[in-house]
Amino acid sequence: MIRRIAVEEMEAGVPVADVRTPAEFEHGHIPGAFNLPLFSNEERVVVGTTYKQKSREAAILLGFDLVGSKWSGFIRTALEQAPEKKIAVHCWRGGMRSGAMAWALDMYGFKVYLIEGGYKRYRKWVQEQFGKPWNLSVVGGMTGSGKTRILHELRSRGEQVIDLEDLAQHQGSSYGTLGRLIQPSQEQFENDLALQLNALRGDRRIWVEDESLNIGKRMVPRSLWNGMQVSVLFDVQVPVDARVAYLAKEYGSLDPDFLVECTERIRKRLGPEQTQRAVVAIRENRMEDFVREVLVYYDKAYRTALKGRDGGRVIPVPVGDGVVERSAELVLAAAEGMVVGI
Repeated sequence: MIRRIAVEEMEAGVPVADVRTPAEFEHGHIPGAFNLPLFSNEERVVVGTTYKQKSREAAILLGFDLVGSKWSGFIRTALEQAPEKKIAVHCWRGGMRSGAMAWALDMYGFKVYLIEGGYKRYRKWVQEQFGKPWNLSVVGGMTGSGKTRILHELRSRGEQVIDLEDLAQHQGSSYGTLGRLIQPSQEQFENDLALQLNALRGDRRIWVEDESLNIGKRMVPRSLWNGMQVSVLFDVQVPVDARVAYLAKEYGSLDPDFLVECTERIRKRLGPEQTQRAVVAIRENRMEDFVREVLVYYDKAYRTALKGRDGGRVIPVPVGDGVVERSAELVLAAAEGMVVGI
């Protein structure tokens, strides 16, 4: 049986088969979906060219020629992913590719949900999530203040949290990949973010970390970022020595060549002399000295960004030594007792 459904009607737990090409799938897909490509990357190009240069009918015949021997493999893969024989299917626009796959799976006995509008409609749904009036609370603070750790502690206490840096696989600074993280595509970052937002309750506050518009090479959706800029920011204030000690420990185990490369990348912003001192400190394994050099730039950048906010919506939260459990307690206490200027 084939049932047509809207994106909003997708059931949690039902496997989703994306029948677009591997290249399309890699560029961006519904989180949790698996790739069941009707055509390879090369085959899709050939079929598309035939459609443009000859006719729709010629392209369809070529498609059947290319796919003919693959049907049993498609069904076996679908059975592995959906052993209960209940599956959702989509292509780019909900057209011939998903229609053909739905027909074959239905013939075998699957209960098939055909997603109307396909991945194109899903992307529209994704963008719609970012424009909603989410109840955001922002955790700010200078580099090394433990903002990400505070978010995780808040989550463990039952608060709603979106970790943008985890979704973007980047920690936001020049050193943000840590020499090992690989960022998702912009499209996939947005897809994953939208799914997490949609799972949260809009009538409860949602904690996010203060971020620049760009996290590495990924951009926070503009409408969501604009919402972050006008939300209350809890400015976590940790003494510089505690921040230096934390950052020196975090970055001390990283490859020195990676640290040097990242430091050279911000040479113009650090200045030549400061960059040289930082590089020498890295080479001599003086991590705290290295951190102090680069913090001059990052602290200045944070103070500049803070001045651009409405001061009445910035709540200072001094946290002493920066112990994460205590920091989270103080942030929550500030949120419960805050007085915000209008």
